[in-house]
Amino acid sequence: MKEFKTEKRLKKIEKVLTGRQFSLRVVLENIHDPHNVSAIFRTCDAVGVPSVDLLYTYETFPKISKVSSASSKKWVEQNRYDSTEDCINNLRKEGFEIYGSTLSETAESIYDLDFTNKVAIIMGNEHRGISDEINEIVDKHIYIPMRGMIQSLNVSVATAVILYEAQRQRTLKGMYDSCELSQNEFENLINVWCNK
Repeated sequence: MKEFKTEKRLKKIEKVLTGRQFSLRVVLENIHDPHNVSAIFRTCDAVGVPSVDLLYTYETFPKISKVSSASSKKWVEQNRYDSTEDCINNLRKEGFEIYGSTLSETAESIYDLDFTNKVAIIMGNEHRGISDEINEIVDKHIYIPMRGMIQSLNVSVATAVILYEAQRQRTLKGMYDSCELSQNEFENLINVWCNK
């Protein structure tokens, strides 16, 4: 399929795939508003997160808007889970350390954490936050320092703030300059993207 793409388009695909951060994952747990989910997908594409886990044990799976996501759902893979155990077990099997975004006494500032390791970030429901079950099994609780009277940001904005801190750290380490995939995996993914 590569031969049907212009050289410019092929170079763009290769550049974007080289910078994809397969060691960075986002998990959305029961996020209710599909516009928030769509905005998060857009941010994930922007910072090179290749895959989002949708963990829906309470809310229904969201319909991701083409407009809000700016078609980023085309470039960011979705993994759907209706079982917390299955989602977490899969992340552990893949070697991810798991951070849960929450306000708690044990939570660490995102600016004190290392996001250059293999990390999955769980963002919870707009009103309830992450579930008690998730709260108990994450490796770290994380929070965004706030200087105002309000203690929280919209979930899509909070996700963006966290991911851009991860991008900043990874950029300083040169992690966007070399591909995390094998050459064979890289070529296969180029072919998949050329078919999109």
